Amino acid sequence: MKMSMPSRPPAIRSVALAVMPGLFVFLWSTGFIGAKLGLPYAPPLTFLTLRFFLVLALLLPVALLTRAPWPRSAAEIGHYAVAGLLLHVGYLGGVYIAIGLGVEAGLSALIVSIQPLLVAALAGLLLGERVSRRAWIGLALGLAGVGLVVQGKLGAGIGDVAGIAACLVALAAITGGTIYQKRFCAGMDLRTGNLFQFLAAAVVAGLAALLFEDLEVQWTGEFVFALGWLVLVLSLGAFSLLYLLIRRGAANRVASLFFLVPPCTALIAWPLFGETLGPVELAGMALVVVGVALVNLPGGALRR
Repeated sequence: MKMSMPSRPPAIRSVALAVMPGLFVFLWSTGFIGAKLGLPYAPPLTFLTLRFFLVLALLLPVALLTRAPWPRSAAEIGHYAVAGLLLHVGYLGGVYIAIGLGVEAGLSALIVSIQPLLVAALAGLLLGERVSRRAWIGLALGLAGVGLVVQGKLGAGIGDVAGIAACLVALAAITGGTIYQKRFCAGMDLRTGNLFQFLAAAVVAGLAALLFEDLEVQWTGEFVFALGWLVLVLSLGAFSLLYLLIRRGAANRVASLFFLVPPCTALIAWPLFGETLGPVELAGMALVVVGVALVNLPGGALRR
């Protein structure tokens, strides 16, 4: 269960690689839906701690039964832990705290969607990746499209200052985590690597929950469903796809996929919560698709 898939026939491998970006966007988008369903019944860090420990309970027997390779050094474990803290505690914790403080999910998604621009700017300095003019145009179109999709949310008010600060922390964490994962965790086995990432995240989130929250959970049907979805689909499925995509593609191309998350989230929320999309929002979605295509389609969007 390594991150590469050498045993698959070329045709199957090509189809899998083509499907992975779209599947990742869909799965990642449902994280905002799961948060919206579950957060009324548990404090943000308590919710995340439960999620992380449940993931650990699933990953440990899988790693042992499949005899997954374990990290060979303390430094390797340290890299996994740092990436896990950035991607799980920093990003997810920031988003959950922001939503818990009253920041709307659409506004949170918009702030975090600025990540591709930051990754593109930093990837040249830290990873030796040079972004072409076409890629910058695509990234700019994507950002403009996201702004159109959530423009109604911006008119509803910014919300608590602390919530916006939490969104900015999440933005910094997912940006740093993407680059760090690409540079230091490229050869990570999904079973044992994820195990150490979620272990670090569970310990830190758990300590923070003990210090700052009352740990009270209402075990309603909605909360159980949201928790189960976030554990199985997001923590195990979407994050594994993220690591695969980071390893197989340039960091800025992978990051550009996050532009699709806000409009995809809006499409999912429409039948679930009755949120409608007008012509301006639909035009924004079209801009996002064009922008992501400019960055990801063959033709020299990225230069070495």
